[in-house]
Amino acid sequence: MSFDKTKTSIWSSKRRPRDIQGENAQEQDVEHEPSYDNHRSIFQQDYDRLLFSAPVRRLSDKTQVWPMDENDGVRTRLTHSHEVANLARSIGTKVYYGAKKHFSHSDGSYVSLQETIQPLLLASGLGHDLGNPPFGHQGEAAIGNWFKSRSAWIYTYTSEAKSAKSEELDDKVSKEQRSEFESFDGNPQTLRLITTLQSHIDNVGLDLSAATLATGLKYAVSYENRKGDGSLKKGGYFSSEKNIVDWLRSKTGLQEGQRHPLTWIMEACDDIAYSVLDVDDVLKKGMISPNDVLVFLRANSDNKDIVDDIEIKFQLVEKRIENLDTNRDIKIEYLRALLIGNLVSHASAEFVNNADNIFDFTNSQALMDSSSLCDSLKKIAQQTAFNHPSVLKAEAIGAEAIDGLMTAFWSAICNRKEKDDLLSRRLSARDKYVFSLISPNYLYHAENKDCTNGLSLRYRELRLLTDMVSGMTDSFAIRLWEDLRSIPYVNCT
Repeated sequence: MSFDKTKTSIWSSKRRPRDIQGENAQEQDVEHEPSYDNHRSIFQQDYDRLLFSAPVRRLSDKTQVWPMDENDGVRTRLTHSHEVANLARSIGTKVYYGAKKHFSHSDGSYVSLQETIQPLLLASGLGHDLGNPPFGHQGEAAIGNWFKSRSAWIYTYTSEAKSAKSEELDDKVSKEQRSEFESFDGNPQTLRLITTLQSHIDNVGLDLSAATLATGLKYAVSYENRKGDGSLKKGGYFSSEKNIVDWLRSKTGLQEGQRHPLTWIMEACDDIAYSVLDVDDVLKKGMISPNDVLVFLRANSDNKDIVDDIEIKFQLVEKRIENLDTNRDIKIEYLRALLIGNLVSHASAEFVNNADNIFDFTNSQALMDSSSLCDSLKKIAQQTAFNHPSVLKAEAIGAEAIDGLMTAFWSAICNRKEKDDLLSRRLSARDKYVFSLISPNYLYHAENKDCTNGLSLRYRELRLLTDMVSGMTDSFAIRLWEDLRSIPYVNCT
């Protein structure tokens, strides 16, 4: 696929065509820049739309590392996402001035830092985890495993193949599409959530601009085109959103496999947040001390400069602060500030040094891959947080809940009177109740012919299932599973 570069821009502020019915229906695909809503640019509007959306609020009850932790100081996906957004804005400002020649329009004028670059990065940072299911990466694995365990029949038969009632589907799920479910990932679910599932009169979700959507597309390939490592290792969008990706590429000029330049910054900030702030949570919980972190960092000679800086600050604290609790808290604050400062400088320098490759779409290495400090901090987090018994126990409980919920909702979706009518009467009292819990908006997009993009009924059923379960918060998923498991299976007559 090729595009006319004179008519596309990676900074495109265009919004999707309106879905208007009637005699005067026409494609309303108007270039919005330099249009303003009173005082806000298009990209500032995009950030605000995300900020006030329900999916962002739900992040407050989604796992970062510690599922449903009682300590209010421990991060959730919401605080993590705000921190990623803030870091992205900071790095974006540094690289804008360090590689300014690249931040320009086709006419040679510079792209606005305040009205374009910063809000694009704020939006991508705030929205990057919206599609994550309950219990984070373990939730993704639980969803994928549910499909893998049923792969022998769920894509090709009405029910388990050995059942006497099972029939072969007329419209099967293609082999290429099956990996979308068995390798379920929060990144393409994010794109689906903000472009499809959010309510809008014209069926355009939050109605974000082409550049905002492109910046948030971390993996810029379909599941079918995944390969290797890095930015191509995962599918970045589902078949259900392919037409949307085609549209944003027609406006930005980006092609399959090409990341928006700002996406490299968002990815780096996610790595920084994971490495520094997950360790910060471990420190806040009192599981290790600031001096333990210093000892660990000393073990790698590549960290010498940052270790020296930390030691100077720690010595200052020890000379002036006698109270042990206050001493520890101040050390944690210094540690966090120094580590973030080091990694932000590293990411900014890497972007500027590789700007030519980033902007001609030949770059392949993540900005933080060359940071020994980032690697060291991730090892600390892995040892002290991700492998902690309390985390593993909560993840195991969450995985069991997700598996049970998917089974319950699948029964409610499929156990209906008319197989070709998704909204027809359910055949058991339990399934009636469970089906009533499904979001009407999710049902609308699964059933409405104008929203289905020619996808098979079984594909839409499976997508409805993942939409419902992935949209739950941690505590809601646990409460609902405890509720559903107490309801017996009793058939209607």
